[in-house]
Amino acid sequence: MFEKMTGRLGIAMAAAALILGGCATNQSANSHPDKVVYHVNDAVNATATLRNISNHLEVNPQAQIVVVTHAQGVDFLMEGAKDKNGNPYNVQVETLAQQGVTFDVCEITLKNRKLDRKQFIPESVFVPSGVAEIAKLQARGGYAYIKP
Repeated sequence: MFEKMTGRLGIAMAAAALILGGCATNQSANSHPDKVVYHVNDAVNATATLRNISNHLEVNPQAQIVVVTHAQGVDFLMEGAKDKNGNPYNVQVETLAQQGVTFDVCEITLKNRKLDRKQFIPESVFVPSGVAEIAKLQARGGYAYIKP
């Protein structure tokens, strides 16, 4: 009987060590900044994306965040763009850019839609291809992918 209890106690102690070890690992992982790419290919999702990024930075202010836009997703970064309630996007974008968020705009989209860089707010960073930029950030930069 004593051997049976000792065996169970050993198993319980091992399980506790694994659980606590897992908690320690998660704690140390949270102390490092997240590296995240947010993918926007439709400006309809821009409001939710900007809110998600604000929430993300609230819990991890050191997060390295890149927003990559292409297709219709570039529209919220254009001068004068407003959400469905008439609020200008540039105010939120400026605030997030001041917190280190980068806003990439696909040059292939500009070419295909006959848009000019001058039509975009100053926080816009132009990249040759939005899709290629996402792949590069994930594969070589270690960025997690989020599609709001």
